[in-house]
Amino acid sequence: MTLLSSLRSRIFLASALLTVLSIGVAIYLVSARVRSEAENSLQREITTTGTLVDQFRTSRTQSFTQMARLIADAPKLKAAVDTNDPPTVQDTADDYQAQLGSSVLLITNRSGVVLATVGASTRTATVVAAQPAVKAAIAGHEAVSLLPQPDGILHLVTVPMSVGLAQPDILGTLSVGFLLDDAFAAQLKQLTGSDIAFGMDGQVLSSTLPREERQALSGLLRQEGTVTNIALRGEEFAVRPMRLLQGDALPDGGGPVALILRSRTEQLRFLNEIHTELGVTAVVAVLLATLLSFAVARTITRPLAAITGVMRDVAATGDLTRKIVLRANDRWDDEDAQLLAATFNTLTDSVSRAQREMAQRERLSSLGRLSTVIAHEVRNPLMIIKAALHTLRKPSVTPDDVREAASDIDGEVIRLNRVVNDVLDFARPIAFELADTDITALCRESATAAQATPGVEVTVELDPAVGSIVTDAERLRAALVNVIVNARHAVEGQDTQRVTLTTRRENDAVMITVADTGVGIERANLPRVFDPYFTTKRGGTGLGLPLTKNIVDGLGGTIAAASEPGRGTEIRISLPLRAAPPLADSSKDRSLAR
Repeated sequence: MTLLSSLRSRIFLASALLTVLSIGVAIYLVSARVRSEAENSLQREITTTGTLVDQFRTSRTQSFTQMARLIADAPKLKAAVDTNDPPTVQDTADDYQAQLGSSVLLITNRSGVVLATVGASTRTATVVAAQPAVKAAIAGHEAVSLLPQPDGILHLVTVPMSVGLAQPDILGTLSVGFLLDDAFAAQLKQLTGSDIAFGMDGQVLSSTLPREERQALSGLLRQEGTVTNIALRGEEFAVRPMRLLQGDALPDGGGPVALILRSRTEQLRFLNEIHTELGVTAVVAVLLATLLSFAVARTITRPLAAITGVMRDVAATGDLTRKIVLRANDRWDDEDAQLLAATFNTLTDSVSRAQREMAQRERLSSLGRLSTVIAHEVRNPLMIIKAALHTLRKPSVTPDDVREAASDIDGEVIRLNRVVNDVLDFARPIAFELADTDITALCRESATAAQATPGVEVTVELDPAVGSIVTDAERLRAALVNVIVNARHAVEGQDTQRVTLTTRRENDAVMITVADTGVGIERANLPRVFDPYFTTKRGGTGLGLPLTKNIVDGLGGTIAAASEPGRGTEIRISLPLRAAPPLADSSKDRSLAR
C-alpha cells in the first residue's frame, strides 16, 4: 500500500499503464491490419497472375488461329492437299512452318490420314490425327485441344481446309500448335513474377521450378481452384490450380491444369521486419513511459495526451496519415515525448508505404482487366475487314467490288481508331457529334455490320413512321452493333434461333428493341448486366453493355434489359427525337484526350 500512498506514485503507475496499453493496442491493430492486407494482396496477385496467364495463352491461341486460317485458305496448300500426295504436301508444309514458327504443324486429308507433319514425331502425329479436334475440323468446325508431351503440353489449333463459300467442300485439316514447356513458363514468370507449372494426367510436365520439385506439385493438379499452401525448397508457396480449358472435367481429374505459385515467404518477409520494429518500438516506448512517468505532473501530461490521442485515432480509423505533432519551445516540451512521437510517425510512414505498394499492385491489376477491352471491341470491325478481304480474293472481283471493299476497310479502320477513345469514354463524359440521322437506315446498317460473322440472320422490322432524329450516328451505331452481336451469341446452340431488331415511335421518342430467343439471364444477374466487368460469357470483358449504356445515357436516352431464363432477352433503347447539345468545350476535350 506504501507504493500507492503518494499522488506521484499513483500518477506514475497510471501513466505507465496507460502508455503501455495504448502502444500495445495500436501495435496489435496495425500488425493485424498489415498482415490482413498482405494476405489479401497475396490472393489478389495469384488471381491477377492467373488472369494474365490465361490472357497470354488465349492471345497466342488467337494468333495461331488467325495464322492457321490464312494458311489453310492459301491456294498453294489447297492444291497440294488436293493431290493427296504426302511428299508434295510435306514440301509445302515445310515452307509454311518456316513462316509460322510453330512447334508443330500437321496436315491431314478429308479422311483424317496424315499427309505432312513438321516438328512432331510419328507417334505424336498419329495421336493428333486421332483427336476429336481433327474430326471436328473435317466436319467444318475449328477446335482447340491440349495433348501431354514429355517436355510440356502441346496446345493445338485445328482448322478445316475447304473450297467454296455457300457449300464448302472440306479438303482436309490443318493443325498448328505451340508447347507449354519450361521456356513458355519462364516467359510467364518474367511477365507476372510468379512461378508457373503445367500438368496433365496427374503429372507436372513443365515448370519454372527444378524437376525434383515437380513430384510434390503433382498432387495439386486434381484440386478445384482453391489456394493451397505447400513447402518447396525451404520456402512456403501459395498454389492455385487453374484449368486450361473451361468445362474440362475428366472423371479422374486428368485435364490440363496450370499451377500458379506465389512465395508466401517472400511476400510476407517484410512483415517479420515490421514485427521486429514493432517489438523494438514497444520496448522503447515502455522504457520511455517509465522514465517520463517520474515527472508526469510537470512534463508528461500534455505530450502523453497528444500521443495517446493520435494513437487512438489511428487504432480506431486506420488512418496512417495522422502524425503526432508536439509544440516546440513550450514549457512542457520534453525530448523523450518528442522521441516517442517521432518513432510512432516513422512506424506509420513504413506501414503507409506498404499500403501504397499494395495500391500500385491494384492499379496494375486494373490495367490487366482494361487490356482485354480492346480485344473485345475490335473484334466486330476485324470481322468486317476480313469479309471485305474475302471479297477481294474472289476470282471474279469487279472494280465496284474493289471500291466497296476498300471503302469498308477504310471505314472499319476509322472505327478501330475510335475504340481507344471508347475505352477512355467509359471513364469520362463522352463527346458527341450530333446531326440529323435516318434511324431506319442506321438500324439496317447496324444489323448488316453485326452479321459480318457466320450465325443467325437478324430479322429487321422497322416502323416507317420513324424518320430522322438528332443524335450521334456513329456512337449509336456502335451501341446497336454491340447489342445485336450479344443477341446473336446468346442464341448459338439453341433449338430456336431468332434475333429481331424493331423500331417504333412513342410520342417524342423512338424505341429500338433487340430481342433474342437465347438462354436468357438469371434474375439474380439481371440488375447487374450494366455493371462494369460483370459478364457470364466465357472470354467476355464485362464492358460491352456498360459502354453501350454510357452512349445511350449521353444521348439523353434510356436502356433497359428484360429477360426470362430459357425464353430469351430483350434490350430496349429509348432515344429522344432531339438529343441535348454537347458542352461547348467538349470537342476540345475530345481532341486533347486523343
